[in-house]
Amino acid sequence: MLTTEANDPTLALTRLLIARPSVTPHDAGCQQVMGERLERIGFSVEHMRFGDVDNLWATRGGRGPLLVFAGHTDVVPPGDIASWESDPFEATTMGSDLVGRGASDMKASLAAMVIACENFVREHPDHSGRIGFLITSDEEGPAKEGTVKVMEALTARGESIDWCVVGEPSSTRQLGDLVKNGRRGSLNATLVIHGKQGHIAYPHLADNPIHGALPALNALVNEAWDSGNDFFDPTSLQISTIRAGQGVTNVIPGSLEVLFNVRFSTEVTADEIRKRCETLLKQHNLSFDIEWSLSGEPFLTTPGTLLSAVTHSIEAVTGSQPAVSTGGGTSDGRFIAPGGAQVVEVGHVNETIHQCNERVKLADVPRLTEIYRGILDRLLLDCADWPEGQ
Repeated sequence: MLTTEANDPTLALTRLLIARPSVTPHDAGCQQVMGERLERIGFSVEHMRFGDVDNLWATRGGRGPLLVFAGHTDVVPPGDIASWESDPFEATTMGSDLVGRGASDMKASLAAMVIACENFVREHPDHSGRIGFLITSDEEGPAKEGTVKVMEALTARGESIDWCVVGEPSSTRQLGDLVKNGRRGSLNATLVIHGKQGHIAYPHLADNPIHGALPALNALVNEAWDSGNDFFDPTSLQISTIRAGQGVTNVIPGSLEVLFNVRFSTEVTADEIRKRCETLLKQHNLSFDIEWSLSGEPFLTTPGTLLSAVTHSIEAVTGSQPAVSTGGGTSDGRFIAPGGAQVVEVGHVNETIHQCNERVKLADVPRLTEIYRGILDRLLLDCADWPEGQ
């Protein structure tokens, strides 16, 4: 029988969360809804606001290793409303799908986390270990006042996380076919190459920065930064924007601006990339300025306690073992892993995220709840004698 809101609490909570227009950085009361439900099952809930960003930190249990469910209530704007087949902020059933902004990224995951914990606590009110929630409304935006600030506050008061399950939509074609056990680092650069503006008919009186930049940019793009390793693809540099000129054909521009990003493995550091880029640019005798911005260091959870619990839980629900990958973009896991936590991303199919008519399979919503519940069982029912930090 097709799962419906009437017989599944995860679908009901998903609908409630989607109905709140929580476009970054606004939470629109989603965390209040989640926090009240967690308080009813014995969680200590703390609302942390940094700048204009709402964050929620909640914990249950007195001692033992801490398993945290992490995610974000904020969503990207709906875009062209005319391209939606329904109100983006009203969860609508269309065939076998539930449609709405945030359905897969990641309000159905948040609902599954809450319901999984409610079910687990109902059966195991005196469970060993601890359960936590770290929820932000700043993941889709600048990510300056969200998870990173919560982690700073927790570290300052001596709190640490052992295991973290991030509810990002990690699946590709069917629920649970892929989990992320790490992410590449992300380094951004704004490069300005200086020349001398002049009349296009008198190039000897000017210095065209475009001409000088082309061989240097080609060298940057084709640089072999590393060969990757068993967990990461080779480091890659991609140019995203090139700007120069006045939009006319008779003026040599005085400068050229280039924006590029480097997604890097654990085989090279951000500092090494910066130095190698600047050395290469100098070898081409360019006059330039460059500004760097590090979005996140690479992180990796090697096979062990958490990854085992996740893969076995997925297999128990779907009948198949998931692939494991560090590909894709960044996530808030990059702020959690440096504290020593094992971090894995497990969520819905990502095919329609950030698109109009974003959707999730109705049948997958309660199945993800079962997967999260399986992770709870495998980690916390067997950890009574484990020391913290396992």
